[in-house]
Amino acid sequence: MTNSRIELNGTNVISEPERGGNPRSLFWPWAAANVSFLALSYGAFFLGFGISFWQATFAAIIGTVASFFLVGISSLAGKRASAPTMTLSRAAFGVKGNVVPGLLSYLIFVGWETVLVSLATLATETVFTRLGHVDHNLSRILGFLAAAGLTVFGGVLGFQVIMKIQRWLTISTIILTIGYIALTFHKINWSSVHAIHSGSIQGFIGALIFGITGIGLGWVNSAADYSRYLPRTASSRGVIGWTVFGSSIVPVILVIYGSLLAGSSKTLSDKIANDPIGALTTLLPTWYLIPFAVVAVLGLIGGAILDLYSSGITLVSIGLPVRRHVAASIDSVIMTIGTIYIVWIAKNFFIPFQGFLITLGVPIAVWSAIFVADVIMRKKDYAESELFDPRGRYGAWNFRSIGLVIFGSIVGWGFVTNTFASWLSWQGYFLHFIGGKTGPWAYSNIGVIVALFIGFFGHLILSKKAIKEQESRP
Repeated sequence: MTNSRIELNGTNVISEPERGGNPRSLFWPWAAANVSFLALSYGAFFLGFGISFWQATFAAIIGTVASFFLVGISSLAGKRASAPTMTLSRAAFGVKGNVVPGLLSYLIFVGWETVLVSLATLATETVFTRLGHVDHNLSRILGFLAAAGLTVFGGVLGFQVIMKIQRWLTISTIILTIGYIALTFHKINWSSVHAIHSGSIQGFIGALIFGITGIGLGWVNSAADYSRYLPRTASSRGVIGWTVFGSSIVPVILVIYGSLLAGSSKTLSDKIANDPIGALTTLLPTWYLIPFAVVAVLGLIGGAILDLYSSGITLVSIGLPVRRHVAASIDSVIMTIGTIYIVWIAKNFFIPFQGFLITLGVPIAVWSAIFVADVIMRKKDYAESELFDPRGRYGAWNFRSIGLVIFGSIVGWGFVTNTFASWLSWQGYFLHFIGGKTGPWAYSNIGVIVALFIGFFGHLILSKKAIKEQESRP
């Protein structure tokens, strides 16, 4: 349902006349959301686990594809019920109980859209500073207006506008990224790359988990928001395949290329740790800095738009009595205030804030696994009207699933370390079982995988009977 260019659909089920298209259309939003120069910087982060280039390559491929496979499965729920992710999650948590994962998802969405717009703002400043004769504040303001403006434009107006924007974002960003690769390819020192020694299995697993959590896992809670407009006759394999392909193809290539660049120069690798986007400009001729700024900003905006759109839907799903576009507008104000605070006021806030979001990633991993398991176990379509009725078959509160999130989070946090802020040092309290906080598993973040396993197999065991009972009802 649209009014002019504003999408008025929110948590509701999409009506039959509004469904259309085919699974190939999913390529564009997911590709645009993941075509970012951050993926190049991730190459340095992968090598930071003390592994070789080839280990980093395999970790990037396996981690990225595996995480987006979860996103693909979650997208099936949208096709089957034509409703957004956080509405469908009510089947697993209860109509009222879904407020728990809803709040977690909302914090993740708003947090990361703020981070992405902040990075785009700072990247613009870095580029204009290198060009010279441009005031720092003016550079930041220009970057902020471009990043925030496009993000709010797409996120508030909704699905149809997003699908058009993301197509052009994808095409233009890929072309400009190819230009970056062409101009920096000669910087690769193949002998230095081959000289990097293979790392331990713990380091490889740590990089693999980083790929899962840092690239794909955070998109599970918005997967159905875009597939819900597809007809229910659309190919399920196509939905999964195009989601995984669109999401994975560019990040995998960029992480591998980023590993080659970082492996060729320790200086570059060290700079990336402090300035993930800006450090990449040091390899470029001055004349390509403006195109670089464009691709850096556009790449980050693609993800921010999806975050803002889904955060608006999530805010409505947890009970705010407003339309989706109004909720997205509220989120855009929060995002704007957060970006201004990060960029202009709190000089030491950005890194601790990232630590906070990573901490939230553990319960989100449990929820993601529960949701994926729930989609797999359901053999029949959802009872759509009862997703909005606490007296229906899905009930008001599913304390089994809520308890599973709590249990999985407690165990998961016990097996991760978080060095982004001192107030997060309490994590890792179970690591003494496998070598301690300074042992070989200390920075592998194995707790995320533990959380995924607890959520997936816990839901299979605890909810199998209940789901059969739900689906036996007329």
